Amino acid sequence: MRSPMLTWTLLAASTTAAAALALAGVPTAKAADATSQSEFVTLFNGKNLSGWHGEDTMDPRKLDAMSEEARKKILEKGAEDVKKHWHVEDGVLINDGQGAYLTTDKDYGDIELKVDFKIGPKGDSGVYLRATPQVQIWDFTETDKTPLGEDKRKGSGGLWNNAPGAPGKDPLVVADKPIGEWNSFRIVQVGERTTVYLNEKLVVDHARLANYWNRKEPLPARAPIQLQTHNHRIEWRNIAVRELSAEEANKILAEHGHSGYRSIFNGENLAQWAGAVENYEAVAGTIRCKPHKGGVLYYPEELKDFSARVEFKLPPGGNNGLAIRYPGHGDTAYEGMTELQVLDDGDKRYEGKIDARQAHGSAYGMVAARRGYLRPVGHWNFEEVTVKGSKIQVELNGTLILDADLSTVKEYMHKSPHPGKNRTSGYFGFAGHSDPVEFRNIAIKPMN
Repeated sequence: MRSPMLTWTLLAASTTAAAALALAGVPTAKAADATSQSEFVTLFNGKNLSGWHGEDTMDPRKLDAMSEEARKKILEKGAEDVKKHWHVEDGVLINDGQGAYLTTDKDYGDIELKVDFKIGPKGDSGVYLRATPQVQIWDFTETDKTPLGEDKRKGSGGLWNNAPGAPGKDPLVVADKPIGEWNSFRIVQVGERTTVYLNEKLVVDHARLANYWNRKEPLPARAPIQLQTHNHRIEWRNIAVRELSAEEANKILAEHGHSGYRSIFNGENLAQWAGAVENYEAVAGTIRCKPHKGGVLYYPEELKDFSARVEFKLPPGGNNGLAIRYPGHGDTAYEGMTELQVLDDGDKRYEGKIDARQAHGSAYGMVAARRGYLRPVGHWNFEEVTVKGSKIQVELNGTLILDADLSTVKEYMHKSPHPGKNRTSGYFGFAGHSDPVEFRNIAIKPMN
């Protein structure tokens, strides 16, 4: 992603019981304690625009791909716009409705954001998360629909660019205060999963924020926060952000949608498991592949359609996999429906040496997952896999990285066929490849 220093320069010149609770989707005390590690940081100091710059609205990936000279021109234009259209008055940040969007110098990933805003009659604006539109702000008293047919009377706080009828598109309730009064947002975002409170009322509940710039791609892992200009005066104050730790982000993901999941690991031993049991070990509430060992460890309950949730931690260069509809013998990547890669694909040892269909989250050798969403080595990742018929979805740390229909796959890595890809049932498990990859909070939800 972009360099914050470049932007600045251009602008300036457990227990078993606890394990069981976690497996059922209930956060443990250890995870809850981790939520207090980070504090809110003030983004607007009430005096000037330190920490912000002006930037035209555009796909952040395209901006990052530009030459330094091209980015410099965009930022120079933004700096001129800020001088003309943004100012601070009595501790309040004011925009006249025109000019570049006010953009944080820093990129952000998983966050909790607080911001107050005030609009006038017919006001229209929004908050961009990861440089992507938008948590909507508008005059909820207007009776005329927008050119796109949107009903403003549903209120502010919805995810404007989500498709009609999609979760989060429209607010759950109208929570706006009368026009001319201050309103308060509290926004929590983990991956693409976005929750919005307006004036302490829940208006968006853990909905996926669509990527306006390219709906076939997930949101960037990190990008700036932006305040939109949209032809109407708007005022802002009390802007603060808190970056979420991996533990807290995982806890938020585990707390949502956990109904129907049940634990398949007792946190103590592998008595319930089958396959390469001798090559794995239960350690401190986790299942760990023994160094220099491998094979498929699986839970002996045959599944058709199902969802699985698991947290995993990779050592440097670590390699393992999730066995999907494994028949109980052979290589799950070929004999099973697939092996979903669990791989530290950013390690230098893999640079230029792996096929895209070997990257983390990929249906091995068949469909490539989106890259760049793993947490740093040594941190726990949260992954949810959903298998329905021939379709597989993988959500990593709140971001959908794979959405594939294996029945449509015609080309294979190394031209090696996958005879098991159309398998309709089998077992769930882990496909070790000699590295001490760890798994915990393992739960499944059968859907048939």
